[in-house]
Amino acid sequence: MDSNTSLISPDGKLLGVPWETFWTAVGWLANATFSSRFLVQWYATEKKKQVVVPQMFWWLSLLGSLLFLTYAIFYDKHNVIIFAYAFTWIPYSRNLIIHRRNKAALALCAGCGQKNPPQANFCPNCGVKAG
Repeated sequence: MDSNTSLISPDGKLLGVPWETFWTAVGWLANATFSSRFLVQWYATEKKKQVVVPQMFWWLSLLGSLLFLTYAIFYDKHNVIIFAYAFTWIPYSRNLIIHRRNKAALALCAGCGQKNPPQANFCPNCGVKAG
């Protein structure tokens, strides 16, 4: 195979990226994790045919931003990148807490057993009056 079309070049670069350090792998893992949120959210939206933000989106956001922050602090050491990811974990964590609380507050419908939001007056599944 011609070296111009090979994924790994003679100098050891994969797709033109030098992989000589652990931190390069962490940086790319952070990028892949954070970017995968897009696919998760798109899939969930297409599946429900309405805009939704699944819990996995927030987990990927949290993990990806913490990986980026770790990369920035210990390898890149660039204050702009450090500051960009220093506080993003706060809303991601808060959204995960809200999701957990909301899930715990779901009430079972007496008519069909479907879990409903606590503020629902009627079960959206069977129409039985809630509470």
